[in-house]
Amino acid sequence: MSRGLYFQLFSVHGLLRYEAMELGRDADTGGQIKYVVELAEALSRNEKVDQVDLFTRLIADKQVSEDYSRPVEQISDKCRIIRMQCGGKKYMRKELLWPHLDEYIDKTIQFIKREGRRPDIVHGHYADAGYVAITLSEYFGIPFIYTGHSLGHPKKKRLLNEGMTEAEMQKRLSLDHRIAVEEEILKNADLVIASTRQEVEQQYGMYRSKDLARYAVIPPGINLRHFYPYHRNMLPSVQKSDECLMAYGGVVEELNRFFIFPDKPLILALCRADKRKNITGLINAYGTDKELQAMANLAIFAGIRKNIQEMEENEKEVLTDMLLQMDRYDLYGRMAIPKKHDFTYEVPELYRITAERKGVFVNCALVEPFGLTLIEASSCGVPIVATNDGGPRDIVQNCENGILVDPKNPREISSAVKRIIADHDLWRQYSDSGIRGVHEHYSWNAHVDSYVKEIETFDRFGGREVFKRSTRNPVGERLTRLEYLVISDIDNTLMGDDDALDTLLALLEKHRENIGFGIASGRSIRSTKALFKRKGLPLPEVLITSVGSEIYYRSDGFADKGWQSHISKWWRREKIERLLAELDFLELQEPEHQFPHKLSYYMAPGRDRIPRVNSVLNQNKCHCTVIYSHDKYLDILPHRASKGKAVRYLSYKWDIPLKNIMVCGDSGNDREMLIGSPMGVVVGNYASELESLKGKRRIYFSPKNYAAGIIDGLGHFGLISEN
Repeated sequence: MSRGLYFQLFSVHGLLRYEAMELGRDADTGGQIKYVVELAEALSRNEKVDQVDLFTRLIADKQVSEDYSRPVEQISDKCRIIRMQCGGKKYMRKELLWPHLDEYIDKTIQFIKREGRRPDIVHGHYADAGYVAITLSEYFGIPFIYTGHSLGHPKKKRLLNEGMTEAEMQKRLSLDHRIAVEEEILKNADLVIASTRQEVEQQYGMYRSKDLARYAVIPPGINLRHFYPYHRNMLPSVQKSDECLMAYGGVVEELNRFFIFPDKPLILALCRADKRKNITGLINAYGTDKELQAMANLAIFAGIRKNIQEMEENEKEVLTDMLLQMDRYDLYGRMAIPKKHDFTYEVPELYRITAERKGVFVNCALVEPFGLTLIEASSCGVPIVATNDGGPRDIVQNCENGILVDPKNPREISSAVKRIIADHDLWRQYSDSGIRGVHEHYSWNAHVDSYVKEIETFDRFGGREVFKRSTRNPVGERLTRLEYLVISDIDNTLMGDDDALDTLLALLEKHRENIGFGIASGRSIRSTKALFKRKGLPLPEVLITSVGSEIYYRSDGFADKGWQSHISKWWRREKIERLLAELDFLELQEPEHQFPHKLSYYMAPGRDRIPRVNSVLNQNKCHCTVIYSHDKYLDILPHRASKGKAVRYLSYKWDIPLKNIMVCGDSGNDREMLIGSPMGVVVGNYASELESLKGKRRIYFSPKNYAAGIIDGLGHFGLISEN
């Protein structure tokens, strides 16, 4: 706290940057990216905040700007955008990122270790980033904040009503998976930030876990330096920058090339090309009202586009329909549909030009969780006509800056627009009231002040609110500080000599500041816990169980989901069991020895038996690892799983060099682990299966048995001594 708060914000999909945001480029570049970038910058300006890092995905793809491939983008001395690769370098829509999020988490952990500073708060934006943040919160025992922006349940309901099938929904959008993640987020979030009370009551209200979260309604802010009132331009003392002057001129020139009478009042819409935005409804309202066409021009900025045929199906359909409606109602000379706009300079000028022409901003979306563009327009002095749903209700109530309408009623939309344009006193009233209301209710300073006050209610920061992981031992904080790690097999290696074991554990405790301790066993996590409890021993910090198919941390059995995700690729357990059922020399072990990523058999020794098992698996393209030990146990694991591979994964994830990890074993199922480690210790009571490892580089055969052999190995490699 003496250094100030360190926030890590997450918005994973990648197409975000500080300058020239490409809002509306596709379905993933809506108001969320503007929100998170401006939140990060505004948070960093708060005197109680020391550092804000906004994490997103690194993309190196010729289809997008090189800006998205910069690992670090410095916004200010206290604020950065951090980009890290996952799932390759090509840009992909957010629904395709789910399988790669654990990779992203692992790289974030490495970043934290290399920076040498653990965050005080993690904040996920949207469900994918929520998954990342919730996992980091588990590892580091820190508060987890979540902002949904949009939610899976309402989206699923809407798509079903629009006729999309369940199968199509899952294939394209993975909605059920997203909803399941959102349920977990609500169970584990320490604070959920919503923009409106309607979002809390109606949208989050659709979830089973809705009552398990604590909510704070904090409306987003806008950058008042950019979105200032239009009449400021009329003051002779105001000197505009060259960028603003060029933007103003460019917008006027772009609009004027569409209009026969460019000086008419302007009806402005600014949104993504998405069916939910109801652009069709707005064009229909304008196209069917000749009086409105005579009064005003219509300009619709529907994202950024080049070739409509190359766009996603949703955007393609919306944009094509816009062109067809323009032709149907013969709106040439009265309707503008520009292809692009710069959000940093051109959009604020666009709002001010609309205000100068005494126009109206229209957002008639079918569903509108908040409506950031409504605040931007109002801040510049433009009255609004908005859908009577969600955020617009709060905005109009707070700012008294326009009229709410039924978005499905074209006549109601056109009547509201005409009323404002025709009544100059009403226009002025809405314009002035909107400017005042936005400054009072929707500045970023007000948002951040409320945000930080919510943070300060947590016990860690001096408040009384206990966050959900405040009592846990933060394994991440421990492992990111370690220099060395000792991993031992349990049976006949760690266990077997109680006196030597007590000595070993005392030594490791004495040197715990730089040496961590873990086990790697064929036992299940349940069996491992039971054994340590029976012996009256504390569980190690890291537990590799079920022959390397599972990794756990701490005594509460916190599973490493990244490892589970990593080894699941190509694993087809049911297929393997079906194929091996044909081999009569294999006997399935009892159910308590079977696990999702481990298939276990009894098998007596036989000269051709392991080759036959491998032959069956290889011929049927089963990617897996076969491990035989103690002349009795045959374990089939995913291709990526084994004790040794689990050790290497831990080395990668926690950034502990492999040369600093010592592994200890006694039997065949330790062989691969021993070979794969720079420091291997074979205890004196080893099985004959390991005889062939004698003479191998960096493998030490201790003359001492059990834990005494481990102590001997620690001395041999110079890690610690018994004295």
